[in-house]
Amino acid sequence: MSSLRTRTGSLTVFAIAALLAGCAAAPGQRMITPAAVQETGGDFSSEPAQQQNIPITDINLQLVRKMRTEEAATALPPATLALFGKPTAYRVGPGDVLQIVVWDHPELAAALGQPAASGKTTDAAQGFLIDDQGNVQFPYAGTLHVQGKDVGTIQKELYSRLSKVYQKPEVTVRVASFRASQVFIDGEVRTPGAQSINDISMSLTSAISQGGGFSPNADRSRVELIRNGVTYKLNLDDLLKRGQNPSNIYLQPGDSVRVASREDSGVYVMGEVNKPATIMPMRNGSLTLSQAISDSGSFDSNTAATRQLFVIRGSTTDSPQVYHLDATSPVSMILANQFELEPKDVVYVGQGGLVRFNRVLNLLLPAINAAVTGAVLAK
Repeated sequence: MSSLRTRTGSLTVFAIAALLAGCAAAPGQRMITPAAVQETGGDFSSEPAQQQNIPITDINLQLVRKMRTEEAATALPPATLALFGKPTAYRVGPGDVLQIVVWDHPELAAALGQPAASGKTTDAAQGFLIDDQGNVQFPYAGTLHVQGKDVGTIQKELYSRLSKVYQKPEVTVRVASFRASQVFIDGEVRTPGAQSINDISMSLTSAISQGGGFSPNADRSRVELIRNGVTYKLNLDDLLKRGQNPSNIYLQPGDSVRVASREDSGVYVMGEVNKPATIMPMRNGSLTLSQAISDSGSFDSNTAATRQLFVIRGSTTDSPQVYHLDATSPVSMILANQFELEPKDVVYVGQGGLVRFNRVLNLLLPAINAAVTGAVLAK
């Protein structure tokens, strides 16, 4: 019986030593994870078919400078630059109502008709309604196809036709009701919904303003413009830094604008911090490593191994990246304050050796007490 106990105790110590050897390893140059496991008909004892080497990059001054240089050198995509332009004249469409006046010819005024008796704000204004074919009818001018034309062009065509009946007629054309063209604003604005485009060209910023402005949870760095099935991702604050004013992006009929939520860009902070949580970026989309640690209550002074601070990026992709920072030095906090996190990053703070040892013992020998733990460590 004594021999059996001795053998069992030796096996337990061996198992503990093996686990601690793996836990106490200092951060190395790479992390090896299985990328695929060969199917063996239920035999799980076989080795993985292949392994993926995940490099661990130290966060230092050279890395921070390199990231900043690459960010500054990144040019705006040509497709994004093509969105900027100058305002254009409003082009009418089906549902719009035109007000057409031929001066000194009161007999044509009767063609305007009378206002609706109900007087609802949703009723069309008095005038000439453009039908679903894009046509409008006017006395002595017949049927005019006006869809896609501005009021100046329509006015010239009316003058040309009416000149056959009247001598040098003075014609005025304006849009009385704008009902043909709309854009849709969605996401983190105070009053999302459809907005009508009128003769004052609607810019991206004016559309957001008419939607009540950004909500407190809006992420100004992740605004999407959907046009003709193509999505353009816009960082409004970054555009301003590059000298490109978002007010010079003018919307077109049928455009959709979506403002993302900061919650969608959260960073996960876990491990030995006082308040593990999902940290949201600032309203301009920026979040540094030091801000994330601070918002999570900083390191747990009793359990944290501050030299084991990791940032895991792209964990759900085929090419994840791992960054390591030894936060034991005050200089490291300067680097952490300059290291920009990205959406869905995972920040992990490792645990100290004593904590690891206690957790392993509690896992293998739940009945062990702290005195025994101290005695083992003393040896």
